Amino acid sequence: MTGTTSTATSNGIDVTQLTQTVEAIQDDSDLANFRFRAHNVWVDGGHSRTRVQRFWGAGAEDTSRAEPFVLEGDEPHVLLGTDQAPNAVEAVLHALASCLAVGMAYNAAARGITIRSLEFDLEGELDLHGFLGLSADTRAGYQHVRVSYRIDSDASRDVIDDLCAHVQRTSPVLDILRNPVDVSITRA
Repeated sequence: MTGTTSTATSNGIDVTQLTQTVEAIQDDSDLANFRFRAHNVWVDGGHSRTRVQRFWGAGAEDTSRAEPFVLEGDEPHVLLGTDQAPNAVEAVLHALASCLAVGMAYNAAARGITIRSLEFDLEGELDLHGFLGLSADTRAGYQHVRVSYRIDSDASRDVIDDLCAHVQRTSPVLDILRNPVDVSITRA
């Protein structure tokens, strides 16, 4: 049939486009370089607002987002905030869950695995002694994060375990949490 195209989708993912993206990056490794940006403005107290819109990726500045995404951050009342939004460490849990979900869905689609449902529960333990500067021996961030997931799929337990292990090796957010990242902070 002339003029028609067939698009294979799995788990809401265009597998044809996913395959083409992987092949394009294999052909031109510069296409794999991305630079994401965020702009944050302090509002009041523990409340701040972050805007995310443009990024550099696939060899060009992406301008496809007509409007920015706006993410609110605040602290709960017990931490002197107004509880208008998740705090930053809760946002980290969201970022991890979101990244793991994307990894599971995309990699499952690439492997021909159908996911009917997928859920994550996350819990992070944090000791305020580090954040408050009360102990030089206590890190300011999470001491431990636990993630559990439930998946309903057409694949066997062994196949899902292998998929999950692969996702853990390739998750950008999990990598950021598990490994030190060079961060520079300068006054503009």
